[in-house]
Amino acid sequence: MQRRYSLEHLILSVVIVLMLTLLMVCVETQAQIVFHSKRDGNWEIYVMDADGGNPRNLTKNRNDDTFPSWSPDGKRVAFVSDRDGHVMNGISTAEIYVIDADGDNPQNLTNNPGSDRDPSWSPDGKRIAFSSLRRDKDGNLGHFDIYVMDADGGNPRRLTENPHGARSPSWSPDGGRIVFSTRRDGHFRTKFGITSEIYVMDADGQGEQRLTENRQNDSYPVWSPDGERIAFASDRKGDLENYEIYVIDADGGNQQQLTNHRGDDGSPSWSPDGEQIAFHSLRGEQFRNAEIYVMDADGGGLQNLTNHPVSDAGPAWLNSPFSVSPAGKKFTIWGQLKQVDR
Repeated sequence: MQRRYSLEHLILSVVIVLMLTLLMVCVETQAQIVFHSKRDGNWEIYVMDADGGNPRNLTKNRNDDTFPSWSPDGKRVAFVSDRDGHVMNGISTAEIYVIDADGDNPQNLTNNPGSDRDPSWSPDGKRIAFSSLRRDKDGNLGHFDIYVMDADGGNPRRLTENPHGARSPSWSPDGGRIVFSTRRDGHFRTKFGITSEIYVMDADGQGEQRLTENRQNDSYPVWSPDGERIAFASDRKGDLENYEIYVIDADGGNQQQLTNHRGDDGSPSWSPDGEQIAFHSLRGEQFRNAEIYVMDADGGGLQNLTNHPVSDAGPAWLNSPFSVSPAGKKFTIWGQLKQVDR
């Protein structure tokens, strides 16, 4: 009996050690931010630690690679590239690609004469939402709409059909809804045209709901890891060159402004624990050079993560079931709502 108890105790100890080791490995790889930078002369994809250290180049291509998005397991990065050589009306168009997290194994997921942009992984890693400019049944190019495809590029489905366009999809943490920005009839009009607002819909494109109503533009929405809030960028001060970061509750209530600066702030991205938001800002060199910053979720505690002679932009924090806060050194297992101080 004692021997059996000892064997069971040994097995349990080994399992615990293996689980802790796996957790530590996951944590070490999770605290990362992927972004695009002009450090090589054109836009390329980079990754850095969440404190701004150890930047590494993931793509090396003479064409532009931009707006990366982590897969939930941290093994792959989707991004936008014009490397396929398609040209529309004299302008290079973009497709969505994916690479391994170390920069290897690039794969082309879309092949469209128009442009495919704004990739966003579903929480289960099986699908990617994106915006696309495609030809209609009559062969005419209209406006961007939201699509979703399998993670290998197969089975693309159109979710929105709007004559004024829809962009920047972001999945809710439970995978049931997608938030996006769109221009619609009935929105306010400025001298620049119809304003964009934040909407949410079911993951199948049904059940659309408008979340913001503003006389200027609300864009680039992204869901918080707990599903309770949405961060976005807005030029509601009336200056198209001065976007600020805002946050609202997931039902559109409790609107708060987080940044207030003469430079343009954009591309917000939540930290895995929801306590911080990374974003890019045109605060340096006469508001021409973008750098990546991070702030607390209430707008305080601003930190500059990059400081480079050329622009760094489009940060995307890796969020996954195993997450770590670099500031608080807390492991978070969202599914079990458990936090352990480190």
